[in-house]
Amino acid sequence: MSQEIKDIVKETYTRVVNEGPGKGCAPSSCCSPIQDVIKDGWSISESYSSVEGYEEEADYALGCGLPTQHAKIKEGDTVLDLGSGAGNDVFIARRIVGEKGHVIGVDMTEAMIEKANENKEKLGISNIDFILGEIEDLPIEDNTVDVVVSNCVMNLVPSKQIAYKETHRVLKSNGHFNISDVVLKGELPKGIKDAAEMYAGCISGALEKEDYLKVIKEAGFKNITITKEREIEVPDNVFLQYVTPAELQEFKASENAIISLGVYADK
Repeated sequence: MSQEIKDIVKETYTRVVNEGPGKGCAPSSCCSPIQDVIKDGWSISESYSSVEGYEEEADYALGCGLPTQHAKIKEGDTVLDLGSGAGNDVFIARRIVGEKGHVIGVDMTEAMIEKANENKEKLGISNIDFILGEIEDLPIEDNTVDVVVSNCVMNLVPSKQIAYKETHRVLKSNGHFNISDVVLKGELPKGIKDAAEMYAGCISGALEKEDYLKVIKEAGFKNITITKEREIEVPDNVFLQYVTPAELQEFKASENAIISLGVYADK
């Protein structure tokens, strides 16, 4: 099942690249229900327009937060972006670390790595590397990274436990991470949880908030802090493609919710 999930995600985000930046999930992709409402002005992403180092060509509107905002990145740091896509957060981190720093982006989708390298060449930046690889088996040496960031990607990884253990492994002894992700409060309706489209759309692969924080703690992290939390309002017409009107009303009447969460932690 985990390989099936990875294949779905790769296919989806390859089509995203083909569609172009700022479009979110491509209309022909398996997460087209989400794209339909992005066109109408809805998205789970946050605006990067005022962030220093922002490169519009690298922004495919696929995130759910601004992970560099609370990452405490310093000049000269080595920064790793998990699920770096076309390089959006990598280029922002590069602006902070300066010429003496180093930023690495890891992504498992070949098309995203190719697009990120195209963007890198256009910008003429040398101290950035984009590497093809998976978060559950990072192609990074132990204890070599100062800061890890990630934007709405861990929810796509089949084993969050392995992903966070890998994050812990590559960080230096005094390293830390700041990650934006989607988590749940309570339960999703079964039709949403079972939909491959909603997995690739960063919804159905999310853990319940307390379970998510427990995974981080069990990976060995300390000083776990929530830096940002906001509820994501999914339009009814997205939900109704997977659930009945009665199930939708039951979900909306409950205290259950989909949440964009920012989490900081030290190794």
